[in-house]
Amino acid sequence: MTVFDVKAADARYPARLRERLGGAAPATLAALGNLDLLALPKTGLLCSARCPGNVIRSAYDQAARWRDTGRCVISGFHSPVEQECLRILLRGTPPIILCPARALPQRIPAEWQTPLADGRLLILSGFTTTEKRVTTELATRRNALVAALADEVCFAHITPGGQSERLTHRLIAWRVPIFTPEKS
Repeated sequence: MTVFDVKAADARYPARLRERLGGAAPATLAALGNLDLLALPKTGLLCSARCPGNVIRSAYDQAARWRDTGRCVISGFHSPVEQECLRILLRGTPPIILCPARALPQRIPAEWQTPLADGRLLILSGFTTTEKRVTTELATRRNALVAALADEVCFAHITPGGQSERLTHRLIAWRVPIFTPEKS
């Protein structure tokens, strides 16, 4: 598969990014995979890096429901809970949009190759090739990108006073529905 750039002037560039992020929208998106996934209704998945044990199971159950119903999920899939949710989603056939908090990966993990080939995975980055390491600043910008592209956002856990809590204020202003996983 070939990596391609989608510049802000390109018709394939998501208008929602310009609408919601304004001048903070990335000038270029680097993409690998099926860009058509951006047209699907998307649920954003976000979770603070530190997550209490009592909410983890609910997040995993929610990911299984998305997997079973074919819901398109967009996330950085970086926190431990998000990573496990990605593994759950990859066991099914739902569309997945993965947004790293850095440039696109140089090597594609084996478990991503089939979904990429099948057209159900899009790896999307708003960062230049010089951004090779995840930082708190890049993760914050990536989470804003995920939230701006999502039709609704599920927060598996929000640490009070943390970046996720601040992001909820933007989502409210954008009128994006916010929810937490249902407890089973």
